Amino acid sequence: MASSIDCPRRPPHRAPRRAGRWAGRWAGAAARARGRVVPAAVVLVVLAALSACGAGGTARDVPAAGTSDAARTAPGTADPVPGTADAAPGTTGTAQGRAGAVPPARLPARIPGLGARTLAWIPADARQVVVVTGRDRDANHSEAVLYQHTGSGWRGGPAWPARNALKGWTEDHWAGDLRSPVGVFTLTDAGGLLPDPGTRLPYDRSDGFAVGGTGFEGEPLEGSFDYVIAIDYNREPGASPLDLTRPLGAGRGGGIWLHVDHQGPTQGCVSLEEPHMRELLRTLDPDRHPVIVMGDAASLRQ
Repeated sequence: MASSIDCPRRPPHRAPRRAGRWAGRWAGAAARARGRVVPAAVVLVVLAALSACGAGGTARDVPAAGTSDAARTAPGTADPVPGTADAAPGTTGTAQGRAGAVPPARLPARIPGLGARTLAWIPADARQVVVVTGRDRDANHSEAVLYQHTGSGWRGGPAWPARNALKGWTEDHWAGDLRSPVGVFTLTDAGGLLPDPGTRLPYDRSDGFAVGGTGFEGEPLEGSFDYVIAIDYNREPGASPLDLTRPLGAGRGGGIWLHVDHQGPTQGCVSLEEPHMRELLRTLDPDRHPVIVMGDAASLRQ
């Protein structure tokens, strides 16, 4: 979320669920919570500190206390890519990600920049993949590309500038470490302070997304949560991004979102410019099982 805030503390709010949406989707390594496998890794004015995305200023960038990043997707149920026995760090719901033979159009059968281990975490039914690649392990600048499967290969969209946590990336995320979790996570729920821009994801329009204060570099955080997409790291899929349920416990963070860039690093979230957030919201389709693959370039190449 916004780089230095925690989502407002408010009663759990459930976004509309889609029937059969999660059946058979969750499998993973590193930890289990409530019978499900889970992954390895505004301001107080609104009642909480958004612990996942904020800056070191007066506010914090994620939902409520002890919630600073959001639930991650882990290795799924499909056969892994050969030679990839490793489980995704603290993820929930990823699997392999084979795309088939190279078609006449010469589209890549696999998403560029992703190694066998990372590909093995992508669910086999995912047909939309947002790849966020950090410059290096300790960098807070990154790049995001939306890949969509055409039936004959993966087609990538334009590269968008993005930001991540102040101290970079980690495969073992904990609340307050100021690093974004590395892994593959499903994208199931959205919301924001502004009205639904036309997304097919469940959308929670709420004043609970209001935020103020300043980020790590003194930048204003207002408007950071005008649009958000919950990243399923340590959260309950099918609920509003503001929901405070943390299956792995508050210590593992929560409230990790994609949200509007405030021109500074986050506490754990990934931020994009507002036009790109709107475009992403309008493009993501739950029937295509969208996921986000995020981490530093070296980790993603594994």
